[in-house]
Amino acid sequence: MLAEMRIKGLGVIDEATLHLHPGLTVVTGETGAGKTMVVTGLHLLGGGRAEASRIRAGAGRAVVEGRFRLARGGAALRLAEDAGAELDEDGSLIAVRTVGVDGRSRAHLGGRSVPVGVLGELSEVLLAVHGQNDQLRLLRPAEQRAVLDRFAGEAVATPLAEYRQVRARWLAVVAELTERTERSRELAREADLLKHGLAEIAAVDPQPGEDAELVAEARRLADADQLRELATGAQVAVSGAADGDPDAPGALGMVAAARRLLGASDDPALGELEPRLAEAATLLSDVGAELGGYLDRLEADPARLERVLARQAELKQLTRKYAADVDGVLAWARQAEERLAGLDTSEEALAALAARRDELAGELAGFAEKVTAARTAAAGELAEAVTAELAGLAMPHARIEVVVRPHEARPEEAGAVRVAGRWAHAGQDGVDEVELRLVPHPGAPALPVHKGASGGELSRVMLALEVVLADSDPVPTLVFDEVDAGVGGRAAVEVGRRLARLARTHQVVVVTHLPQVAAYADRHLVVDKVVGGAGVTRSGVRVLDDGQRVIELARMLAGLDSTETGRAHAEELLATAARDKAGAATPSSVAAGSGSAARRPGGRPRSGRRD
Repeated sequence: MLAEMRIKGLGVIDEATLHLHPGLTVVTGETGAGKTMVVTGLHLLGGGRAEASRIRAGAGRAVVEGRFRLARGGAALRLAEDAGAELDEDGSLIAVRTVGVDGRSRAHLGGRSVPVGVLGELSEVLLAVHGQNDQLRLLRPAEQRAVLDRFAGEAVATPLAEYRQVRARWLAVVAELTERTERSRELAREADLLKHGLAEIAAVDPQPGEDAELVAEARRLADADQLRELATGAQVAVSGAADGDPDAPGALGMVAAARRLLGASDDPALGELEPRLAEAATLLSDVGAELGGYLDRLEADPARLERVLARQAELKQLTRKYAADVDGVLAWARQAEERLAGLDTSEEALAALAARRDELAGELAGFAEKVTAARTAAAGELAEAVTAELAGLAMPHARIEVVVRPHEARPEEAGAVRVAGRWAHAGQDGVDEVELRLVPHPGAPALPVHKGASGGELSRVMLALEVVLADSDPVPTLVFDEVDAGVGGRAAVEVGRRLARLARTHQVVVVTHLPQVAAYADRHLVVDKVVGGAGVTRSGVRVLDDGQRVIELARMLAGLDSTETGRAHAEELLATAARDKAGAATPSSVAAGSGSAARRPGGRPRSGRRD
């Protein structure tokens, strides 16, 4: 969970620290005080886009710092460890995002500089921010399908993973068949060129490293006379002249003389040197013998030199065409053979590919049917659960329908596959389109939510979905930015109740203008705006005690925080919220008050809080 957040130089906020509750934290304040900057800070902390225009006037940079409490063995801890981050002394993880006036931003995690994308990966497992933009995303078909899949869990995830694996193989075969069919002439020409090259290489039959060996041999044959002279001189220096010329003694003779002189001495010190000279004599004898063998083998062989030069010419023809050396030529030949195997455009090869395509299409259709069946089953449960939540959100006659239908396609379209007797588009997420429809009251037609829901109704639909999906959402911290827009009266009280119920399994942070919602807070933060000298506006964040909460709620209710009526109404709101929360804390009332949304598909109850 997010234990603490510090904001500096962001918007109207000069410097503020938010201490967040593990349950429900509410952020309120007058319009323009800077409540939205709290959410902006959370977006930045989650790797969101940095805008220099958000930096406070006169500040050199904006800084957002968050302190997270991580669960042991969780995905967030693994991400931090992979990034080289270090935990603080109390075991918490500190993330920092800095934005300069030039628009450049930097990110730090656990004291280490990291790419901004690392904060984005971390936020995916720690933080989910829901605002009015998220309501707009809810209108997209892909987002609605994702909502259903989240609710269904493994029932959809397992067959969908298998579907994607088969689809990848199917697409590869389809692409290969298309390429071979449409480019048959071009591929045939390429195949002829490859065959010609392979035949040319096979005719020369180069061996690995042969070119380097031939260079060394050619140099030796060409320089035979010079090499003989050098080797003979070295042999004389080691072994002495062949005719025993005393004026040209060899190293062996001189060592032998030294051994005789040392042997004639009675001095032990000189006697110890004699064995070492014996070793030197042995080594010199070996070198002399090897030089003699080298001279025996060294012959000026013009015919062999001619053959070596001719072989070098053959290899050079290959290295000019295919690679820089013989090893590269052999590598080209291996690649050419592999490529040639994939260029078979014969009728037999195309028929085999077509048969493989159809076989994989059948497998794909089978998995697609499993995904559709799982989605259809989950759609009924999701619709029932969300409808039950809407009844508690002052929409008692409204009903949600979740429609799963095939994404129809024509047989000739790319990506079309026949599923259950109908042609459908096989996309990355299956062959289904999912649509959320709202029936606002009995007798009304079921319309897509973007057509059938007002702004306030759409807010309640999204909140109802979040409550229903709470148990299937692994993200421990949920942030709501004025999702209660367009809601008031009794519906506002019910929104507060639902958020408080979400806070039993998640950390919930809510930016709101509704006193009915704020009354349910476990911790109430208010953003204050103060106009100082020279007309400079500054905002800060403070925690309210019980008495201050009454004043703030009275202000939110009527704009008057000093009237007895306003305070009495605020106190009544707080008392009602306290009774609701106390009653919800008992197992029986939890079961009674949470309805179908308190259970996931399969009837599994919610788990406890996840930090």
